[in-house]
Amino acid sequence: MNYVVAGYAVDAKLPEMTREDLIKLTHLNVAFGHVIDHRISTGHLQHLKRLRDIKREHPELCILLSVGGWGAGGFSEAAATEEGRRSMAESAVRVLEEHPFDGIDLDWEYPSYGEAEIASSPDDKTNFTLLLKTIREALDRQGERDGRHYLLTIAAGADQYYVDGTEMDRAQQYLDFVQLMTYDMRGGFQVLTGHHTNLYTPTGDLFRISTDASVNLFVRAGVPKEKIVIGAAFYSRVWHQVPDRNQGLHQMAGTTGGYGPNFTTLASEYINQNGYTRYWDAEACAPYLFNGSSLISYDDEESIGHKCEYVKDHGLAGIMFWEYSLDQTHRLLDAMYRGLRA
Repeated sequence: MNYVVAGYAVDAKLPEMTREDLIKLTHLNVAFGHVIDHRISTGHLQHLKRLRDIKREHPELCILLSVGGWGAGGFSEAAATEEGRRSMAESAVRVLEEHPFDGIDLDWEYPSYGEAEIASSPDDKTNFTLLLKTIREALDRQGERDGRHYLLTIAAGADQYYVDGTEMDRAQQYLDFVQLMTYDMRGGFQVLTGHHTNLYTPTGDLFRISTDASVNLFVRAGVPKEKIVIGAAFYSRVWHQVPDRNQGLHQMAGTTGGYGPNFTTLASEYINQNGYTRYWDAEACAPYLFNGSSLISYDDEESIGHKCEYVKDHGLAGIMFWEYSLDQTHRLLDAMYRGLRA
């Protein structure tokens, strides 16, 4: 089976992507396009010319423009009317005509919710489906002219709220695959320490979300498992003022789990260094670090290996990660490659 190994890379880091890493990817999601006045805009991106070189050197690599991201609005307004949906779909086609993209990835965070300080409406639930349908039809018409298939994917929040705010059973039919953001599953909103990108839910964890729980949630919501891509994190979450019990795991901290060091820094300064000890949670299939007062949750080669086995055992589409530049050791992408492609 040809598994998906997809990576997000911000525009500024495109020139830094190595040939060795690009060979290991099946899909590259370029972050981020914006939605402005019901249209997808790429005018702010500085390195799209690099994509032509990448495509020439790696013609088999699927390159998608990822549109949105946390705090990026414009979706609810565009999806609210037939005219807005059509305008956004036409702009998607224009992006494919002007740049060597193979498709569009929508990262609306999140339909029906305004926590990211963007416009939202209860109508987003049905309008999101209509938006995907309109874009899918426009991409298919263009594909008929070009003699090819253009991809349409989404990045989806991993927990119940996302399923409640969308119609995944209907929406999935317009999508090539659904990328579950199975990271940040705890952190910025919680003072209870734990794993932010764990495969399974361990005993004693009050928060029951995990990659496995998320996959099951989306399957029950009507998404075929062969369309599901799970996520891995190239960065960490960290809690401070943590009680020195149970190696810091499942403790009420003095802070929420803010963003911690990226994997490059973890590898050089934190993992079994400078007072931090690496622990392995065999139930969660996840590593963490603790120094007696701070706990750091992250992904490493071992946890990614388990995620790759999970993909194969459960017949999923593949794995993806955020974000390329956060691991300059190149070890995590290599673990994905060895787990699913080598």
